[in-house]
Amino acid sequence: MQSMIILIAGPVRSGTNGDERLMHENLARMEQTALAVYQRGHIPVIGEWLAFPLSAAAGSQKIGDAISEAFLYPVAHRLLTRCDAVLRIEGASNGADNDVRVANELGLAVYYSLDEVPVKTKQAEA
Repeated sequence: MQSMIILIAGPVRSGTNGDERLMHENLARMEQTALAVYQRGHIPVIGEWLAFPLSAAAGSQKIGDAISEAFLYPVAHRLLTRCDAVLRIEGASNGADNDVRVANELGLAVYYSLDEVPVKTKQAEA
C-alpha cells in the first residue's frame, strides 16, 4: 500500500461564536489528528493550512470575513480532488460534513476514526 493523502475534516469555527482562540484550539486538535495520520504512514492535509494564508494574502482581516469565506471551502474542495481519503473527526461542522459529501461524490474513502485508517508498514515502503 502506498501512502495516502488524507484530508482531516472537522470543526474549526463551529461552536466558537467567532472566538479566534477557540478556532485555533479546534485547529490544534485537527493538527494532533494530522500528526497521528502521519505516524500511520500517510500524508495528512488540512484545508485551513492552505486557505488561511491565501485569504490573508488576499486581504482578509479575520477568520470568517467575506474574503476568508471566498477561500475556505473552495480550497478544501480543490484539495479533495488530490486526496485519497478523508478522516472526519468528531464535532458538529457543516463544512466538514460538506467535505465528506464531496469526498463521497469523488469516490474517496471516508474514515470516521483514526483506527479505521490503515497503517502503512515499512515493508510496503519498499
